[in-house]
Amino acid sequence: MTAPIAPFPYVAIACGGTGGHLFPGLAVAEELVGRNCPVALFISPKEVDQQSVRTAKGVEIFILPAVAFQRGSRFAFMQGAWRSWSAARKLFQARPPCAALAMGGFTSAPPILAAKQAGAKTFLHESNAIPGRANRWIAHPVDQAFVGFPSAAARLHVREATVTGTPVRSEFHTRPPEACRLALGFDPARPVVLVMGGSQGASGINDLMLASLPLLAKRAPHWQWLHLTGPHDADKAKQAYVSLGVQASVHPFLAEMDLALGAASAAISRAGASSLAELAAMRVPALLVPFPYAADNHQFCNAFAVAESGAARLLEQKDATPERVAGQLIELVENSGARDTMKTALACWHSPNAARQIAETILRAVKSADFSPLPVCTAAQRTEASLPDETRLKAVA
Repeated sequence: MTAPIAPFPYVAIACGGTGGHLFPGLAVAEELVGRNCPVALFISPKEVDQQSVRTAKGVEIFILPAVAFQRGSRFAFMQGAWRSWSAARKLFQARPPCAALAMGGFTSAPPILAAKQAGAKTFLHESNAIPGRANRWIAHPVDQAFVGFPSAAARLHVREATVTGTPVRSEFHTRPPEACRLALGFDPARPVVLVMGGSQGASGINDLMLASLPLLAKRAPHWQWLHLTGPHDADKAKQAYVSLGVQASVHPFLAEMDLALGAASAAISRAGASSLAELAAMRVPALLVPFPYAADNHQFCNAFAVAESGAARLLEQKDATPERVAGQLIELVENSGARDTMKTALACWHSPNAARQIAETILRAVKSADFSPLPVCTAAQRTEASLPDETRLKAVA
């Protein structure tokens, strides 16, 4: 007869708003669930959040009424923050968490402050080279910070900062590209170029790629294209590929990003920290075109650090002509020596133990003697511990 499993710490993770905040949070949640910890994810009402958590297992998911801060929307932002804090406070009064982790973004601050009031140990993770506004706001009261770039630590006024890298989900690892291409309907013997603008797409990347496509169709007609446009440009992109007779698969959103990166010979991408971490984990050479209007120009800083190490190519959007895009992509796809050099450099940016390091640091901080170190539990043990098997979405206000 199996011995009963002792209670494990309940951990709240605030990680919604963009894929760059959500996906690393999911990676930490996966690590905690594997150690039998009950986990609650706090996300935003945005569609990208709803799509991204559909495959999450073993966690409770709460949708907070948070609203992103934009010029002219200060009142809506403050109202959303207040309602989110109130909702999280009520939840935590009924079931106080032992620890709470903020992954950045507009969804993260209210539940972390509510958790702090409930007596939880509090943490934040900052993926970008330049810390975001939300993390700067909550840095002082949290107990510890984790950062993806060493440069971020000096910019956070926090008691303690540890460089962990950015967590990626367990399915992001190198794999045979031929199998990934077959799974996505491509010819396994021909190169695939991945075009992506982050979890919500990017009109600037889409327009740049479509302007470069006629030149690339002439110079590299054998390439295959996997283009993730975001919600607005999919039809326009499909028509462009069809008109040039280029084999392409165009999607507004693709949940199977591990297959997309696994299939790719090279990528053209924005430079959000989570995207960079996934590119590094999968060793995909990339041309980075940072979003020029990102807060504090943090995407440029991310891209510059990675490109300076030889792990990617950097092209600012203002300098990105079709000729330059075509030239850079052709070298990335066709020059095997350059590709191998870049893959070696990418390995230095991969932090395979980031999620584990964060999870174990959190659990040590709640002073549970059972977690030193923590075993990864089997599926049967997780069932015995009564963790939910299916994702549960709950809107709270």
